[in-house]
This record gives sequence, C-alpha cells and structure tokens, in this order.
Amino acid sequence: MGKTRWRYLVLVFLFILQVPLQHGYTASTDMEQQVLPIHFPNRPVFTDNEDESAIFIVEASGNPMEAIELVKSVFPSAKIRRTFQKLYNGFSLEITRKDVERLTTLQGINRIDEVAYYEPSLDESVPFISGNDIRQLLDEEGEKITGKGVKVAVIDTGIDYEHPDLKNNYYGGFDVIDEDDDPMETKQEQGIPTLHGTHVAGIIAANGRLKGVAPDAEIYAYRTLGPTGMGTTEQVIAAIEKAVEDEVDILNLSLGNTVNGPDWPTSVALDKAVEKGVVAVTSNGNSGPSLWTVGSPGTSSKAISVGASTPPMRVPYLKTGPNDEEEIPVIPMQRAKPWEMKREYPVEFLGLGTQDDYINRDVRGKIVLAERGQISFTIKAKLAKQAGAEALIVYNHTDGEFSGMLEEPVDLPVISISKNVGESIKAQLEKKDVYLRTVYRQEEDFIAPFSSRGPVTYTWDIKPDVVAPGVAIDSTVPRGYLNLNGTSMAAPHVAGAAALIKQKHPDWTPDQIKAALMNTAKPLVDQDGELYPPHVQGTGRIQLNEALNAETLVYPGSVSFGKWLRTDSRLEKTVELTIENHSDERKRYTIEPPFQVPDGIQWKVPFSLYLSPGEKKTVPITMDVLPSVFKEGIYHDIIKVRSGTDVVNVPYMFFVEEPNYPRLMAFMFEQTTEPNTFHYEVYFPGGADTFGIALYDPDTFQFIKYIDIQNEIERGMYEQDVKVEGLKPGIYKALIFAEKEGHEDTIERDIYIGTWELGETP
Repeated sequence: MGKTRWRYLVLVFLFILQVPLQHGYTASTDMEQQVLPIHFPNRPVFTDNEDESAIFIVEASGNPMEAIELVKSVFPSAKIRRTFQKLYNGFSLEITRKDVERLTTLQGINRIDEVAYYEPSLDESVPFISGNDIRQLLDEEGEKITGKGVKVAVIDTGIDYEHPDLKNNYYGGFDVIDEDDDPMETKQEQGIPTLHGTHVAGIIAANGRLKGVAPDAEIYAYRTLGPTGMGTTEQVIAAIEKAVEDEVDILNLSLGNTVNGPDWPTSVALDKAVEKGVVAVTSNGNSGPSLWTVGSPGTSSKAISVGASTPPMRVPYLKTGPNDEEEIPVIPMQRAKPWEMKREYPVEFLGLGTQDDYINRDVRGKIVLAERGQISFTIKAKLAKQAGAEALIVYNHTDGEFSGMLEEPVDLPVISISKNVGESIKAQLEKKDVYLRTVYRQEEDFIAPFSSRGPVTYTWDIKPDVVAPGVAIDSTVPRGYLNLNGTSMAAPHVAGAAALIKQKHPDWTPDQIKAALMNTAKPLVDQDGELYPPHVQGTGRIQLNEALNAETLVYPGSVSFGKWLRTDSRLEKTVELTIENHSDERKRYTIEPPFQVPDGIQWKVPFSLYLSPGEKKTVPITMDVLPSVFKEGIYHDIIKVRSGTDVVNVPYMFFVEEPNYPRLMAFMFEQTTEPNTFHYEVYFPGGADTFGIALYDPDTFQFIKYIDIQNEIERGMYEQDVKVEGLKPGIYKALIFAEKEGHEDTIERDIYIGTWELGETP
C-alpha cells in the first residue's frame, strides 16, 4: 500500500473515531483523536489519481486463479493484491470504481465486497469465571490445567512481546501490515501507537505480575490493525489464513464492524476456519444496548461470539435530585481519575466542550456536561480541568452508550452517558438548575450497556453465544498495565477458557468446546430479576470450572426456528440437537420444551434416550406453529435437556412476521474526482422495497431535494454514483431512508456537497 493510500486510510479512521463506525470494524475501546480544529466527517481527501481506485474482496465461484487471469485480461490496470484459497475462495484487487459493475458480469465472479476497516470491541475477572484460583485447576491425573501446549492466535494490533508478563509466552506470529515476521505493536515513531493487542494477549495468557486465564498457553501474534488500530477486511482474512496455516488451535479476534450480515467475508472465513478444526472466538461488538447491533465477524455462525458482562465491582449511578428515583447508568472513561464523587454538584452544559464554549462561563465547583464530537475526549477533559470543573460528563451523539478512553491520563473524573440521558439533563437545565449526586451499588453479572445485542439478520441466529467479564479489566499494555472496557476484553476470557478445555480434551472439536462453554454458562438476570433474553446474553456468563468438567454436551447450544408469516398455515420446523455422554456411566436423557406454551405451538420431541459412556446421538426437535394466533414480534424460551438433576439449557428463538431489524446500515458518502459526482454505499440486511437520500437545510431543516431514489434492492452492500447539481457548496443534512415489508428506518448524516481542493480550509 503506497503512502498516498495510507494517508487516506488514517483520515478515514480518524473520522470513524468521531462517529459510530459504519462500514468498518471496531473493537471494545473507543478513543477519539484530534486532527483538525474542526471536523468535517464527509470531507473528501484528494492526493492523486489513485483515489479513483478502491480495494475489493472478490469471491470466485470456481478456481480463483482462473478468475484472476480473466480479470487481468479484461482489466490490465487492475492490481491483484492477495489470493485467498484456504478459508475464503477468492482474491483482493485494486480497481477503479467505474470498472466494478463490469467486473460483476465476468464469468467465475460470485460476489464483490469493498474492504471494510477494522479497529480494535484480571485479577478479579479470572478467578470470577473459573470459580476458584486459576492455578488450582487440575485434570483427572492431577496435572495443572494452564493451557500448556495450546497455540492461541491473537489477531489484533500486534503485541508487545517484550513485556515481562508476556515474553515467555510469545512463540511468534506475523505482521500482515508490514508483511514481515515482527508483529510488535505500533510504536510512537511509527505513527499513532497501539496497545489493544497487548491487552488482549494479557487476558489470555499473561504469566508474570498478572496471570491470564491460560498462563502457559503459547501466544502467536498477527498484527492486522496498523497505526491508530486500523485494518481492513483484506488484512483480517489474510491473518486468519496465516494463523490457520501455522496450525494454531484457537483464534481470538477482538474486533468487529457494525454490519449485521452473516455472509460478510470475515464471517465466512471464520466459519471455514472452524470447519478446519480451529476454535474461533470473536467479540460481539460495542454498539449496545439496542437489538440487532452485533457486527461481523461476530455474526459468524460457527465462531463463539462473546458479549460483555460485569465482574464484581462498585458501580456509580447518577441521580438528578434527592427525590429522583431514576438512577442513571454511567461508564467511567479509562485513563481519567476514578469517579468517586461524595456529594452533589451543580451541572453546566457547555455544548461540545471546546475552548470557545468556556468563554465567559464559570464552571468552578460544577460538573460539565458536553456532547461527544469535534474534539477528542482528552482535550474535553483537559479544558474542563483547566476551567476548575469538578468532573466531566460526555453524552453520546447517537443512540446508545459508548465506552471511551483518554489518550493520556487526566486528573479529572470523566464518564460517558447515553444520548437520551444527556439530552434529558440538557432539557432540564433549560428550565431550572440541576444538581447531580452519585450513588454506588456493589454489582456483578449484569450485561454491560455497550455490549452489542443480536439476533443476526437473515439467518436469525442467536448472538452472542456467551458473555464474559468486559468492564474495567486490568491487563498488560506496552510498558505497563491498564484497565479497559469492551467486548474485546470479554472475548479473550473465552479464548483463554477454550485453551484450558483444549489442553484437557485435546481431541475435542470446536463444536464440542463451544458446547462445553455454552452448556455450563450461568444464566444472568437484570436488576429487576428478569432473565436476560438469549439475544442479549446467549446462554449466560461462562463458568470455567463447570465447562472443564462437563459430563454432557449438547450442540448447537442455541437454536433458531426462523421466521413465520401470519398468513402461513400451520406448519412444522425441525432442528437437530446432538447429545453426547462424556461421563463414565450410562445416562437417560429427556428433552423438555416449555410446558406452559402459548396457544398455537405444539412440540414433537423424543420421549427419552439412553447413552452409554462416550456415545452420542442426534435427535430432531420439531416446533409445530399456527402463526395466525401470534402477534408480530420475537419469541424465545428454553429447551431443557435433562439427565437426573443435571440440566442443559438450550435457548431457542423464532419470529412472527418480518422482524424489526434496521433496514439499512453502514452508510458512506464521498466525493469522486468527477465534477458534481458523489459515491455512496449502504448495506441492506434484508434488501429494500424503497430507498432514498433526501437533503435538508442544516439550520431550518427545510426539505431541498432527493439526490437518489431506488426500488427493489437485493440484500447486501449496495453502491452507486450520483450527480448532485445546482446546490451551493456547503454542509447539508441528509436523511437516508429504507423501507422493507412495511418497516422503515432512517440514518441522519451531515454531508458536504461541493468541490474541495487539496489543502483547502473550509
């Protein structure tokens, strides 16, 4: 990749940190950077004619080498970059956008996806999931179970293999970014430094001052995310293939994007890695608490997708007054001073919290409330500290919570809250003075607000599969230690657990290891004592000791019966469960669907079955449904596989009518080098009956015009070039909408219409 292209990727990444990542992959830590005094999210960057090109992942229907030869003959200027023949049948190439449509017509080309961009989603958490001291886990022969001899690949930002807690466990790897054998984390002199992979590796296998889940596992690092923690689909697939080629036992991918699609190339590659016998663990994402927020590769059906729960911890909540019963959940910012407020303080709203917002404002002795955006969290915190504020609260600029991190320590308490809560406090301030006080709760085993939820679109699979601690997790970073939040911290707990199970049961398949973790997980309840739905927690929080000693395995660990339409007549759908007896005695098993089922459901299950030691059997489970008696929505419950007092819970789910998933996601809009021509991309999880982009005046919100309207769009990534003429150059409010099966969703974006010259200042 040339220097020109890399500069473009860095700026794209910095834009991504300012807003929720759309067409790209994020990890659990969210650190905003400041690059320009004012941030214009859709400002195109022009350097030379290479900007007319883009990188695409091409799936071949047959031999990819034959497809490559055909592409070379038709497009001599196209640059073939990488060939994937192990886990993804295809290749990547750089080609001009105008040639992509013709590329799709060539024989042997199955599908084309533009590369997405990826960013990286102990002392208390490890004993918590193991049920006792991790060093006391023993196998049947009395040998310690520490992950010894198990090879774990960390596909991430690289690792600091010189860290004293990691250097003895580092066995090699590869740098996909620089294409060499040195997967060291990015250092200061190489660009914006990274630390994410080192943190992930420490959770898995730190063996020094800190002890990871599997302290004797062999760590193989694959540097896939470069300076600033940015990577692409192409690089992630290349890292997966290299790790499988190196015969690792377990893959950990603490990364993801917001595209909820089961057929995204990274999800497909992970599925194929599992088919080759490699356990794949991936984070579920950090876009919660809304449903349908799981992103690829967490959408992989065969991988173990992991959500985030809380370890034992003292949790702060805010209240807006002594008589206010509502407690506001908050997420402390990492590298800020701990939030330990002991009395109430007045609140002052300061817009985006920029330097200009402090002019003629006295915030001494107050808590500053600021909206996320334009400048980094670090600068917001420093400005508040300099002005004498007691603390800073940053509220999100889009729906949902977020987990933030400062670039450097700041001696000021900083927390984040959701957009709805922030705007509610702001509205109260317009009417009266608002005082905030903090109450503290000792908590454990709650789902983290930022943890992404399922289900998966199109396949309707339940995700996550399990949850693990992902809040305030202390682990290794270059030259030290740091606590971080995110599903990126939850996933390596599960990868380490899988390493221990692999050591004890070296012949077990990925399906068996996944089943052991899912079947023995602890079901979690919310603060009202209600069981979290399976698309929020999977089967629950992993319990390592129980997983290691599981005598019965049932897989898949959760099942989906898909979708019914209310107009359907009564019909049956069948799934199959495999039951294995790993005890040393013959066992009788019964399968128990919910006894109190709603009208309109009948079950057909085997009455009972017997399994000898080491025996397994696959049995059908049939749900007979009359859809017309149900209201539209999601339905879920538990199937119990019982043997005596031992019970394995298998969550199930089904849908009546087309679910209310987001009808569009991953919108991107940029100017091309052609005058008045713009390129956009958007992902449709289920296709769209109608789609459009409407422009409004950003100040008055008066409708101006439609810049595109399309009908009957198929499922998947859709891209188009549009001409926009007759408008004065400037920032406009765009409303992007899509309708499918009577449900409509919208995305709101500020986009720039006009022509930017290199070096021009807005």
